[in-house]
Formats: sequence, structure tokens, C-alpha cells
Amino acid sequence: MALSVFDIFKIGIGPSSSHTVGPMRAARNFARNLDARGLLAQVASLSIHLYGSLAETGAGHRTDMGIMLGLMGEAPDTVDPAAIGTLIGAVARDRQLTIWGRHGVPFDPKTAFSGRVKPLPEHPNGMRFIALNAQGDVLLDERYVSIGGGFIRALDSIETDETVPEHDPMPYPFANAAELMDQCARHGLTIAQLMMANESTLRTAAEVRAGVLRIARIMDDAIDRGCGLQGSVDGDVLPGGLKVRRRAPALFQELQRKSETVTSGASRAPYPADADDVMFAMDWVNLYAMAVNEENAASGRVVTAPTNGASGLLPAVLRYYRTFIPDWSEDGVVDFLLTAAAIGFLYKENASISGAEVGCQGEVGVACSMAAAGLTAVQGGTVAQVENAAEIGMEHNLGLTCDPVGGLVQIPCIERNAMGGNKAINASRLALHGNGKHHVTLDMVIETMRQTGADMKSKYKETSRGGLAVNVVEC
Repeated sequence: MALSVFDIFKIGIGPSSSHTVGPMRAARNFARNLDARGLLAQVASLSIHLYGSLAETGAGHRTDMGIMLGLMGEAPDTVDPAAIGTLIGAVARDRQLTIWGRHGVPFDPKTAFSGRVKPLPEHPNGMRFIALNAQGDVLLDERYVSIGGGFIRALDSIETDETVPEHDPMPYPFANAAELMDQCARHGLTIAQLMMANESTLRTAAEVRAGVLRIARIMDDAIDRGCGLQGSVDGDVLPGGLKVRRRAPALFQELQRKSETVTSGASRAPYPADADDVMFAMDWVNLYAMAVNEENAASGRVVTAPTNGASGLLPAVLRYYRTFIPDWSEDGVVDFLLTAAAIGFLYKENASISGAEVGCQGEVGVACSMAAAGLTAVQGGTVAQVENAAEIGMEHNLGLTCDPVGGLVQIPCIERNAMGGNKAINASRLALHGNGKHHVTLDMVIETMRQTGADMKSKYKETSRGGLAVNVVEC
């Protein structure tokens, strides 16, 4: 498959991969196309239409912010989170937006966006960008869908920055878990070794390793910022109107006090002061996951893993590995993320990682499956045990709804990552205590997840028209 580990783990900003990062990338692509076709100087006005879930929960997910940044030419992986407020504030104040950083047009954020609840046929997250000249003639009209995890698809045969360059055939292609396991068995490879061989057709092995370790560092940084060890992008109260307060800094301070030793300058505490506290590690996993998701809710820098709504789960389990597993190593970190990415590919290709398409089982559920697989691999699990852990991780997230209160990635998303992180660790432990043989295969559970998502009512799929979103009174 042409997907890369750096597709499934994208560096971006919060609060949503499908509602912020995807629209940002689509808008940037539209602006780039205007420039490439020599149309930029002729643009007099812009019209932007949002469809389906983007129309219903785009405001809470800051879709407008993502699109404005993209039109300016900003990219999710390079924009400075600390500068976003200034950039967006200037557009609102001056009612002018500079497309691709070069051509200013009148733009009022309050009137530039129109929403249509009826989704486009291709996907629940649709958008359309129209550029007009001074006479009102259409210069460029492009439609996109944001398909989860920051991935976009153009609907009008437009080239995007997701076009895969020419490369040598991958030596070990796989389309499902059975094929992945067969390739590993026939060639005597672990999943991480297979992934490294495939990735090495796109870049050198040294570049893959360095890139994966960079992803791990950004995950780690998000934890530390959320714990208050580095400057975060917002204050104590998360934006959006619910007045949700950050809990991670206070929890970090509490866990520090309870610890006998804390490594200087980092939120790691391998030993509890109270030897009888058998749930000590769980507290830290909760902390790690919530710290990242609170950063995400504040539009901070996170890694889509595989989405922003689930961006705290893998970093939490990876930090657990580095904190509580005595023989952890950088090689293990690389193997963890390569193994997790392989599992993510299977869901992306055979089901979905979009909450608007299949509910939160496609976000936190997939992240739980990926993390369980990665953790099992780095603790010496066989390929069969890794597959079993991934299956357990999803089997017990089937049917998980996406019903964010107020359309914000806060309630229940922040706590849900903490719960999912501990569930992934338990799934790994169950698999490691077995021999890899089990009745429900990973392919079976992925197909079940796809079918469950198709059967799920739209009000439970990131529309904020059902579940907690209508039963919790907004403050």
C-alpha cells in the first residue's frame, strides 16, 4: 500500500484532524491552485460552503480558523500555534484575508462561510471553495472532503499534496491483517521490520528512523506542555464556551508529590511513594493522555494518531512504555510506532478513521487498537499476539459514538483518551498472556467496525445532535 507512517502520524494543530487540519489543507490546496494557474491577482471575493458534519460542528471544531489559515498559505505542521490568535484576529479586525500570503481580498469571517446540513454524497465532511473576480465570474470552483486523520480527497480531479510520488514497489505489500501476518511469517519478519522495509522505498532507513523519532518527540512535547512543563498555547480554561478547566497540570503536581523519584525536567515518575498503590501507573497514563488532549483542545501542536480527537492515547501508552518498562529503548520507540502505523493502515483502508463516518470507534477505538499492538510488539510479543492485542483493542470499543458536547473536542474526548490508553495497556497484557490463538480475527473486527459505523445513526457521528451532546446542558 502507498500509505506511509508519516501519513498516519501527521504533525498538526488542534482541535480536530477532520474538522480543522483537513479543511486547512484543502483551503491551502485551493489557494495554491489559484496561484499556480495565474488567477491569484484576479480574485475579488471568496465563497466557502461547508456540508454535513463540517456545517453542524465546524464552529466548535474551529473549521473556520483552519480554512482561513490554509487560505493564507499556512500549513498544519509549520504554523506557529502561538501566532494563530494574532493571524485570525487580524482577519476579523480588518475584514481582509491575504490569499497565499500575497493577495488581499475583502473577507468577513462572520459572513464568508455558509453551512448546509445535508452532506455531500461522497462523505459527511464536505467543503466547496469558490473564487470570483470583480465582475462576479467564477475563477476557480473546487470541492473537497475531509476523510479523517487530516486526509483530504479532491472531488474534481484536482491534484493535492497527498499525491504519492513515483517510488519502487514496496517489497511486502498487504491489504488486510491476514496478508500482513502472512508476509511476516513467510519472510521471518516482525511487523516493524516489514514496515521499515516498505518505508525504505520512499526514503532511506536512516530518514525513516529520524522521522519516527521526531514524531515521538512531538508527542512527548505535547505531554510536557499539557503538564505545564513547557509553555502551552492557552490559559487554564479551554476555549469554546464550556469553560472546561485544564486538569493535567494539577494532576501532575499531585502525582509528583506522591512519587519517591521524579526525573528532573520531565513528567516521569517510575516509583510510587506508597508501595501498596497498585494503580499508580494508571494515574500517570491518565495524566499523559489528558495533557495532550487539553493541548489539542486549545489548538496546540499535536500528532494525529490517527486523529486529533484521539491524539492523546498513543503518546500516553508510548510514554508508559518509556516510563514503566525497564528495558525500553529508542529502537523500541521506533518499533512501537511502525507497528502501530501498520494497524492504522488496515483501518484506514478497510473501514474508516473518521468520527463523522463511523463514530468515535474510528478515532479512539482505532488508536486503542494501534497502541495495544505497538506495546505488545515492544514487549516481545509474536506477530500473532500483536494481531490479537489490536483485535482486543477494537473489539471492546465497537459502537463507540462521537457526540461532542457543544461540538468541542473536550467532553467526552479528553477523558475518553485516558480511558482508551489504559484499555490499550490491558489489551496488550491479555494478548501477552495468551499464545496468539483466538476466535475473532483483526480483519473480522475491522469489518464489524465498518458495518457498525454504517448502521449508526448520523446523530451519533460528530453532528452533536445526539447522546451527550444533547443531554448535557451547556454553561
